[in-house]
Order: sequence, then structure tokens, then C-alpha cells
Amino acid sequence: MLYKSEAIVIRSLDYGEGHKILLLLTAESGKVSVMARGAKKPRSRLAAAAQMFTHGEYTYYQQNAGKMGTLNHGEIIDAHQPLREHLLLGAYAAYLAELVDRLVADQEGRALFPQLAAALEALERGKDAAIVAHLFELRVLEETGYAPMLDACVQCRRDIDVERAAISAGAGGVVCADCRKSVQDAIAVGAKPFKLLRLFQRTDLRRLGNVSVSEETKRELARILDLWIRHHIGIPFKSRHFIEQMEKHGL
Repeated sequence: MLYKSEAIVIRSLDYGEGHKILLLLTAESGKVSVMARGAKKPRSRLAAAAQMFTHGEYTYYQQNAGKMGTLNHGEIIDAHQPLREHLLLGAYAAYLAELVDRLVADQEGRALFPQLAAALEALERGKDAAIVAHLFELRVLEETGYAPMLDACVQCRRDIDVERAAISAGAGGVVCADCRKSVQDAIAVGAKPFKLLRLFQRTDLRRLGNVSVSEETKRELARILDLWIRHHIGIPFKSRHFIEQMEKHGL
């Protein structure tokens, strides 16, 4: 069957002498893989459309759902070339792509397409890369069923005092001061990071404005979400490690 859909290239692998295997996040069918024949050749009509982070309209043939298709045509909407040229921004874009690649099942993730498109655009426009990444992390956690419960205590369902909030990956969300005593892995969350987590969980990346967050608060957000992802996902992300090393050395 022939499909036509907007999509973003989230993985591009060389195959053989002249081909590429692309993993696309499509607006219509979620995550799909296609063979781009001849795309490694500079003069190929598919070469530009097969670049990482490219947002385009792709036409591909797929005989059976879940099986690799064949790319027929790619019309570029936004090449996102600056993301491939800037080392740190490229690392953040790769992290967003890796989240979808590793956590979202084949033929799933349609709801993440507009969020990923908006996130890549936000990175290119100079929005705070760490904040964009945290927003997208929460979108992916929501899509895959791992989102934390932040509206009330997961144990007793009472409202949370933001000045005394704690979060537990094992329990599945925030716990109040009373319930924290019986939750072994609960860690304290500052009022500012907690309020931002609640706000970010409801924020659509397509409506992201200018956000100013202190470095201290960003470090706290990173710590919380890293612990959450490590607990629930349990797999290392190469691009995340690369970002941490770059920021550690001030690059």
C-alpha cells in the first residue's frame, strides 16, 4: 500500500554501497522504517530528504504494517540544517530522536509528531535546549504510559503542599509529607521545580513561549527526570550522556 505523510527522520543508517535505512516518525502512522534506495549517492533525489532531523512530506510503499517499507519520494518542509551543524543543539536533537526511537513502538507515536516538530523548531530558534528537552521527555513519558502523577499524593490522594513535596519513581508520582515517611525512594522536590514540572506536564510544545529558568532549577529538573527515566526505562541514552559530558566541560 502507498502512504503519504508528513514525517521527521529520527534515525538514518547507511546500508550497502548506496542505500540508507530511515526511521521516520510520521503524522499518520507513527513510527515506521523505510529503505531509501540510492540515498547515499550525492545526486540522489532522496539524499537531502534522508538527512537526520529533516521534516518533510514522504511517500513510501509498505506491504504490511510493521514491516520495512520503501521510500519513493521526499519533499522537504524544513531541513533543520543548523541542528546538524551545531554540536550541542545537534546532541539535543539527537536525544529527542533517540527517546522516540527507543521508547515508542512501531506504528505508534502519532501524537508525538507535532510535539517533535515543535521541539526541533524551538531548538533551532534558540529556545533553552534543556527546557525543550524536559518538555519533550514529559510528552514521551505521557505517550508511553510512564508519566508521573503530579496533581495529588499518589498514596492518599490529598493535595500537595508545594513547599514540602517529594517524588517517588517507585510509587508513581508525588507524595505528601505524611506519606513520604513510608516511601523509601522518595526524594524532596523544591517548590520551584515542582511547580515547573506541573506546568510542563500541561504545556504543548507548539505553544512554548519564552521561558526563563535559573541554572539551579534546571539542574534540579534534570536530576528528577533523570532518576524517573532511569527507574522506569532502565536503558542508557548515548545522546544524553554526550550532552552531560559537553556541559560538564563547558562546551
